[in-house]
Amino acid sequence: MPQRNGKIVLMGSGELTATMVEVHKALLAELPPPQRAVFLDTPAGFQLNVAQIAATAVQYFKDRVRHPLTVASFKSAAETSPYEAETAFHTLRRADYVLIGPGSPTYAVRQIDSSPIPGILQQRIKAGACLVAASAAALTVGSHTLPVYEIYKVGADLHWVDGLNLLAGFGYDLVVVPHWNNAEGGTHDTRRCFMGEARFQKLLAQLPEQAIVLGLDEHTACEIDLDTRQVTVKGIGRVIVMQGERQQVFTKGDVFPTQVLRGETLSAVHATSPDRSRVDQTPDDANRSTFWHTIHGIEKRFTHAITGRNAAEVTNALLELDRAIWQGSQDLESSESISEAREILRDLIVVAGSALGEAAPDKQAFLAPLVDDLLDLRKQFRQRKQFSEADALRDALERANIRIEDTPDGVQWRLQEN
Repeated sequence: MPQRNGKIVLMGSGELTATMVEVHKALLAELPPPQRAVFLDTPAGFQLNVAQIAATAVQYFKDRVRHPLTVASFKSAAETSPYEAETAFHTLRRADYVLIGPGSPTYAVRQIDSSPIPGILQQRIKAGACLVAASAAALTVGSHTLPVYEIYKVGADLHWVDGLNLLAGFGYDLVVVPHWNNAEGGTHDTRRCFMGEARFQKLLAQLPEQAIVLGLDEHTACEIDLDTRQVTVKGIGRVIVMQGERQQVFTKGDVFPTQVLRGETLSAVHATSPDRSRVDQTPDDANRSTFWHTIHGIEKRFTHAITGRNAAEVTNALLELDRAIWQGSQDLESSESISEAREILRDLIVVAGSALGEAAPDKQAFLAPLVDDLLDLRKQFRQRKQFSEADALRDALERANIRIEDTPDGVQWRLQEN
């Protein structure tokens, strides 16, 4: 029987969120046993919390995807010992499913480019494995990589760097740009992977004339099946294929031939029209951007408050996030957006619960204002019949040794010593 080629899946973001759970499950289900899943940590190898990022990925697969995930750790080409490097390479050579995600795209290119990893990944894909490259990692797989941090955070001149060009081994000469519809800037344009439309147009002018750009909205997956030569869009956003002035836009559920990724046009029913080429400016997308700007803003305030151990602001952020989700539901936000926002709320509750476990020795009196407000939030969840959210909050508190008891006289709680 001839060898079946695998898949390359590119995600605009959200690789470890509720949006992509079913995508991961479906991709793994298509693989023959033993379905060995591996997380490569290189893009975040320079970060002090790289171990935590890897642990989060492992826990996400365990809890949400219901599948074990092993870490192939290759944080730095210079500082990884020969034994550690060979261990990582061995793990990748046996992998059926490889996930690479957050971090710095340029750092990832520098570490991986001179290593055996690109060759290993191509060999595994040709042997039927699935590569999932998300966010920062998605930026690296094409011919050119966008130095996001250097431009957006440091103020470097607009430029591209050479990518790993993994896709070239399968006949695709692409420039991949995730976070296509990013709206975190609020008062300033952060679309096109934080570059903004005006700067991105200047960056496009620096690419070869016939370059093909693959834009990926956030929480969106572009699944390239190398065996059937079909591309499927999953998640909640769009996939944009650009070449010169021509754009072709595909949305959730669309399936199109891989020839489109080589510059061929699709039939008029799928090709973008002059109006559709500005989809990001339709009322629906504007509303979605407003909703997510609100959610991300609250998330940032929560993070600032938890870092400063400001219990009142932590509680306010959780309550405000709950109100924003409730309002979004009333405003008929998509079910995917509401589900993802609720996932963020649950995650923040877990973070709050973990922080309680590290609280200062004042113990119960110190924790009382925050715990009481969280229990009030739990009561609101139960009144609205949002029982999963109420249970998630209770579980988060109990993981922080806050024991909850529902009594005839109301909810009682106590701090249980380890």
